[in-house]
Amino acid sequence: MKTYLLVWFNSEGASPSEVNRRLLSLGFKPIQGYYDYVYEWGNNVHVEEILQFGDKVHLSLNELGVIFKIETIDGKK
Repeated sequence: MKTYLLVWFNSEGASPSEVNRRLLSLGFKPIQGYYDYVYEWGNNVHVEEILQFGDKVHLSLNELGVIFKIETIDGKK
């Protein structure tokens, strides 16, 4: 499974390099295309783990003035 992240920046918020630093520390990898970042899970990830990871992303980006979208996709489907 993979979790994709799309980030919208605000001119009143943190710099893109600060947002990038925080996302890299969570294990995201920057990518090019429709999404900005991807997090690659191991096998057998459960919904609860995905939600907990979403909470970590939220806490990490809190107060940075960005909006984000998370989408987790099973690559096998």
